Amino acid sequence: MPKNWVKVSLLAMATMLALAGCVRPPAAASAGDRPLVLTTFTVLADMANKIGGGYVEVISITKIGAEIHGYQPTPSDLVKAQDADLVLDNGLGLERWFARFLNAVPAPHVVLSDGVEPVNITAGNYEGRPNPHAWMSPEAAKIYVDNIVRAFSDLVPGHAEDFQRNGAAYRHELDLVMEDLKAAFADPAAVPALVSCEGAFSYLARDAGLHEAYLWPVNSDAEGTPRQIKEVIGQVRQHRIPSVFCESTVNPESMRQVAMATGARFITPLYVDSLSGPDGPVPTHLDLIRHDISLMKEGLAP
Repeated sequence: MPKNWVKVSLLAMATMLALAGCVRPPAAASAGDRPLVLTTFTVLADMANKIGGGYVEVISITKIGAEIHGYQPTPSDLVKAQDADLVLDNGLGLERWFARFLNAVPAPHVVLSDGVEPVNITAGNYEGRPNPHAWMSPEAAKIYVDNIVRAFSDLVPGHAEDFQRNGAAYRHELDLVMEDLKAAFADPAAVPALVSCEGAFSYLARDAGLHEAYLWPVNSDAEGTPRQIKEVIGQVRQHRIPSVFCESTVNPESMRQVAMATGARFITPLYVDSLSGPDGPVPTHLDLIRHDISLMKEGLAP
């Protein structure tokens, strides 16, 4: 049997085993290299990077602009995951693909929303389930920070004080964002409602005392149905809502129909599930929330 054929066969077998999660490829890194932390999407990656302070390597499984709810992991995602030392996910039913992915990953994982008081969805196919978008709340995001600090302190105990210090700084920034939110909507009763494509702002609305309406509760295969559009048109007309919004990772056409039918101003994009690129308007989680608050304030001003 030719030697080259044997080498190819062995390589193919090793790749198949890695994809199945049966073996962990030998680590190429030396003992002094940083632990590898995977997050399920870019917002969590930014939070983890800020708290990690360079003592861990953080990579997001999904890329900028990806729709994370129904993401399908690729073979390269699975191969990459074999070298992970820790995986961070959001939880609350956000990553519907994650349970299957995790079965093929040997690393431990931490659910960053653990400890958040959930806002339950009140309409649609997901009625009664927790809304997963808790990182949009400056208050709830503090719990994410605390969970990251604990996870990293367990992973790299020698830098626990660094993680705690970075976490405290991040919590302070979230307090400042909360002040911005309260100032933007100092009289929430004067704001008719926040209307968006996806019901992704329930936690932010709770922080601000705002009413919320949306076309669909969670991104799914039933987005923008005629019934959903008709119901939101009725709400916008009834409450004389001046502006409606849509997010960066979904098709805005359904909300454009609402705006055209009601004369409301159409404002996009709000950012939720993904950051922008480094040169875009929301390169960080904190920038994302500030950006959205600014657009909401502009569109919902009395």
